Amino acid sequence: MRIAATADIHFSPQSYDRIREPMSHVRDEADVLVLAGDLTNYGKPEEMDSLLNALVRLRIPTIAVLGNHDYESGKHEELMRLMTAEGIKVLDGSSYERDEVGFAGTKGFLGGFGRGVLTAFGEQEVKTFVQAAVDEAMKLERALSQLRAQKRVVVLHYAPVVDTVRGEPAEIFPYLGSARLAEVVDRHGAVLVVHGHAHHGCPDGRTTGGIPVHNVALTVLQSQTPPCVYRVFDV
Repeated sequence: MRIAATADIHFSPQSYDRIREPMSHVRDEADVLVLAGDLTNYGKPEEMDSLLNALVRLRIPTIAVLGNHDYESGKHEELMRLMTAEGIKVLDGSSYERDEVGFAGTKGFLGGFGRGVLTAFGEQEVKTFVQAAVDEAMKLERALSQLRAQKRVVVLHYAPVVDTVRGEPAEIFPYLGSARLAEVVDRHGAVLVVHGHAHHGCPDGRTTGGIPVHNVALTVLQSQTPPCVYRVFDV
């Protein structure tokens, strides 16, 4: 299966016009399109309506997770309903199998990496924050445990490893992802992990267990040589 992946479209008619032509070729180059969150700017249904009009024209099976921008207006459940109504498989602690390839996904959350992972100690506010990160990791665990396919692709918005956020200011690394997500991936196994969110991060990394992780944020893709609007993976 050829999987085209991109993230952080932050849709507006003006911004999409700049990528419309290259996006129109995705059906010729891939079997499936994966969108790794931040599809909208402010999480408004009208933004999603406009984006869906563009995505439907691509005529390619599409799998997606939401990102933090898609939660901004508190309308994320409505956004998911709109996407599902157009045939997009929205993963939110859930899984999907197609042609013997399994997809597991969730938004993920922040929290840090390595020795910098925030732990649930001290104030209740800290414990609540950490619990949100744990909850997202558990959602990914549930999604992966449901898959029977040997080839597994993990779709996230937040980064699971520090490798793919390098290039961003070090001070914000803890806000770009959580190592808890990578621990789940290594426990269950996968052939590929894609995410977005780190707009100025690195394109490639690996979990501790050696599973490939790729940052497919649109700005990262467009900074490559040659620039692109999606990246194609063979699995």
